[in-house]
Order: sequence, then structure tokens, then C-alpha cells
Amino acid sequence: MRRTAPPHPLPLTLALCLAAGALAGCGSGDTRPPHSPAGLTAQAGSATSVHVMWESAAPADGVTGYQVFQAGQLVKELPADRTMVDVTGLAPRTAYDFTVRARDAAGNRSAPSAPVRATTPAARPEDRVPPTAPPTTTGRAEGPRTVRLDWTPATDDTGVTGYDVYQGGVRIHTAGPAERGTSLTGLQPGTAYSFTVRARDGADNSSPDGPAVAVTTPADPDRAPDTAPGDLTATASPGAVDLSWNPPDTGRPTSEYQLYVNDRPVTVIQFGAGAVPAGRASYRIDTAEPAGTSWTLKLRARLPDGNWGAFCEERRITLAG
Repeated sequence: MRRTAPPHPLPLTLALCLAAGALAGCGSGDTRPPHSPAGLTAQAGSATSVHVMWESAAPADGVTGYQVFQAGQLVKELPADRTMVDVTGLAPRTAYDFTVRARDAAGNRSAPSAPVRATTPAARPEDRVPPTAPPTTTGRAEGPRTVRLDWTPATDDTGVTGYDVYQGGVRIHTAGPAERGTSLTGLQPGTAYSFTVRARDGADNSSPDGPAVAVTTPADPDRAPDTAPGDLTATASPGAVDLSWNPPDTGRPTSEYQLYVNDRPVTVIQFGAGAVPAGRASYRIDTAEPAGTSWTLKLRARLPDGNWGAFCEERRITLAG
């Protein structure tokens, strides 16, 4: 007889807000600022926008958010899980300087990052024609946490100004118009990913997705193998999503899993004493989000040593009405 964790309502916004509140309560008495963000880049996405990216902070820094500055003026504030942003409302054919500061739960701010500069191209009015999709995309793993993507150039009547890389329907990187590939870092070991690339022009028109490329990162040699849950399935019904998966073989029963929806941690699934599945596990998410909403889902298990294991292969669903 299979035993299942009880249904659990999942208001995503509330779950994320509660998590942020819990972090904020941990900063009392902390006066040490985090390190400055590294790896800052800026790429003009259109005549009136610039895409700014940087590297994630180290976990030890306890960063809860980032502040983006243009010429010393605050223009964007972002949570810790966002390391890229489009700065809009800019002028064509203008050079802009950007810096980023990290902030922790106690309100300490890092020193500004090294500045970067981007120049917006000239405006091309009444351009409503998007570029063509990049014809081909290839990918290969370059290690447990890095994937290399390469694509062939797209075409546009006014010129391509950038290429956007998407993973699970979410933009994760922007490359310049002359670039034909990029390395994506910070990925999970032993995990299957699917990537697509879109071209963008100076009027911010985006092409359709180029062909999807699937890449699986190898297991981390410093981490025990087979820590990812297997064969995750997700079935949408009106007001709910039912999940099912095979627990990883860690040598002990697995009673705790962390669930991500659209790349955000939203809940921890716990099976109580006497309810830990001996075989396949299942869980129901109740949701009030509208039908047609797209979700990507993945989860990972709490290992016997207390660490989280590798993520399972992502699943994408559309909520039912």
C-alpha cells in the first residue's frame, strides 16, 4: 500500500514572502557586508534597453537581494535569486555605466561592483518584424555545473542586437549580436536541461525559439551518485497538480523533498513517521492560478547527511481549467 503526503495548498507568492521574512529575521547584530558582485556584464538589448547580468553570491555571504545602479543612481532592486535585469526607458545611441551592490538580511550593503558600460544602438522606428529564429543550436556539458551552447546566426531586416538563452521557458542569459555561443554556469550536477535561443532586434522584437537542445550534466565526482529522484511525472487537473516520482537510492528511506516551481523553491514535502513511501512517492499541489498558466517543476531529496541531493529532470505542464 502506497502512502502519500497529504494535499498541501501552495500559494506561490505567500510561500516566497514567508521565506524572505524568515531570512530577514536572521540578520540581527550582523554588521559584516557581503562581497561585491563579480562578473558584471551589460549588453544593449534594444535602442532603449540594456541587459545587465552578474554572478550569484557565495552562500556564505547570506545575500538576500541586489541593487542595480546607473551612473550612481538606483534603478532596480532584485531578490537574491535574480542575477540579471533589463534596464529600460533609456535613450538611443547613448553610453550608460552600471554597477551592482549586494545586500544581506541585516541590511548591510557590499561595495559597488566594478562598473561596466553599454551603448544603446540607434532607434529604428516602426520596426515590427522580428528576427528569424537561430537555425541550429548545439550543446554539451563541460562539467557537473557548466554547459556550452552554440548557435548559428539569425537574420533581421534591421540587424540582430542580441541573443537570449531560455531554460524551462525562463530567460537565463543574453549574449551580444556577434556572439555565436556561451557557457552557462551554476547548473546542477546530474541534471537534464533543455535550452532554446531567441534573437532580438533593436526594436525589442524577439524571434521564435530556435530548436531546443537537451543536455545532461554529469554527476559531481565529489558527491555520491544517484541522489536525484527518478521518473518525475506531473498531471494537471482543475485546481490541482499531481506529482509522482521514484525516491533516490541513498541507503535510507527518504522523507523530505524540496519542490521548485518555475525555478523557485516553494515548499518542502515531508513524509511523517510511518508514512515514508517504500516505493513510488506522490504529492498533490492545490492551486488557484488560472488555467493555461505554464509551470516547470523539479524536486530534490534531503540526503542522510542533511544536504540536498541533485535535482530530478524538469517537467513542464500547463494548468487545467
